[in-house]
Amino acid sequence: MQVSYFHVAADVPDAIGTPDGPDAAVVIDVLRATTTIAWALHNGAEAVQAFADLDELRLQSQQWPENTRLLLGERGGRMLEGFDLGNSPVAVIPDVVKGKRLFMSTTNGTRALQRVREVSMVMTVALPNRQAVAKQLLRDQPERVWMVGSGWEGTYSLEDSLAAGALADALVTSGAGIANDEMQAALALWAQWKHDPEACLRTASHGQRLTRLGNHDADFSCCAGLDQLSVVPTQTEPGVLRSISV
Repeated sequence: MQVSYFHVAADVPDAIGTPDGPDAAVVIDVLRATTTIAWALHNGAEAVQAFADLDELRLQSQQWPENTRLLLGERGGRMLEGFDLGNSPVAVIPDVVKGKRLFMSTTNGTRALQRVREVSMVMTVALPNRQAVAKQLLRDQPERVWMVGSGWEGTYSLEDSLAAGALADALVTSGAGIANDEMQAALALWAQWKHDPEACLRTASHGQRLTRLGNHDADFSCCAGLDQLSVVPTQTEPGVLRSISV
């Protein structure tokens, strides 16, 4: 297994679906989309369907009965008007999401998912389900794994690189190889912050942006909670993530 990391969706090479493309893609958006997805599926959501385009989200969500769907999303860290939920992992509690399909659109994470949706194996990872995703990858043994960060509006994200390094660390100790310098740098970042990942999240520019928007202490704590979940959000049809537990 060879693992590469790309900071944002725009950095992903145009090789998907070719012999040089990935056998698996892992999307990362620590603050907060992939953390929210993991917790929503852990808490019983039927599926999370991700959209980069809001009009498409609204159109497809209308095909589901109102009592079995939830609209979840944000732009600039703020909940979208007319939506049921924002993008907080502490809000997707069982009483709210169990049995529901979540139609989700966020500033960054759902764009990254859109970029890799044609890869044969697509997962999402955050710090809480880092070890679960590592176990799934080690079980499946895809030859080429591309991790894709979500960044912030097309720019580098410290916290996504931290999670990429955390996942790579778990894979490398079991024999995986590192395929690009971005992955090496992410590993070094994880080595620096692994004893206090929440401090890294709060130091990151997006963490500071959330702090300016209001009190997000519960979100920071949740997003930094390492290896708490056994769920592996996995694409079962284009854009639709369902729970696989390991």
